Amino acid sequence: MDIKVYGNDIEKALKTLKRELQKEGLLKEIKQRSFYEKPSEKVKRKRIEARKKRMKSLRFKRPMK
Repeated sequence: MDIKVYGNDIEKALKTLKRELQKEGLLKEIKQRSFYEKPSEKVKRKRIEARKKRMKSLRFKRPMK
């Protein structure tokens, strides 16, 4: 990942970097890996994430005629 700094505008480059990291899910993954997660909690979290993803995809699908 490359973030270019134009005209010594560090604040804008940092904001862009944070946005890119969040979009790729790296910040979320770092938070998850910082503590041990029991296998049962991991399965539960995966199930909840899959449900959220499925509901989100249904929201953007066109209604069938």
